[in-house]
Amino acid sequence: MAVTLRARTIDHVNLTVKNLAESVAFFKDLFGFEVLRDQPEQTSQIIGNAHIKLCLYEDPALELGAGINHYGFDIENFDEVVAACEALGIRMPYGVVDWGPSRSVYIVDPSGYEIELSEVEGGGL
Repeated sequence: MAVTLRARTIDHVNLTVKNLAESVAFFKDLFGFEVLRDQPEQTSQIIGNAHIKLCLYEDPALELGAGINHYGFDIENFDEVVAACEALGIRMPYGVVDWGPSRSVYIVDPSGYEIELSEVEGGGL
């Protein structure tokens, strides 16, 4: 008998970043994430909050390619976050996109990863 995995949420995401300090500052400034664990032997830090964890590993030679198109966060204070992105000069290649039941803004982090910030979890699906 096959067992169906019933995932509740994404537990964490590991990302390779070009510059660890710059990436940690980006997520601290915009998301309020804190450093939860420093792993200097791996040039790595685990950052996040009570619900979201990102493990960042530094590789200055990082070149993004095929694979991840973007990843997303559900945002409670959407308009405030869009204003903060504008104030911080964060690149928003498409501006605010209206998907009907939800609006999204896509931002680009210091390593070039695209992140979707959504007004409604899962775009209302």
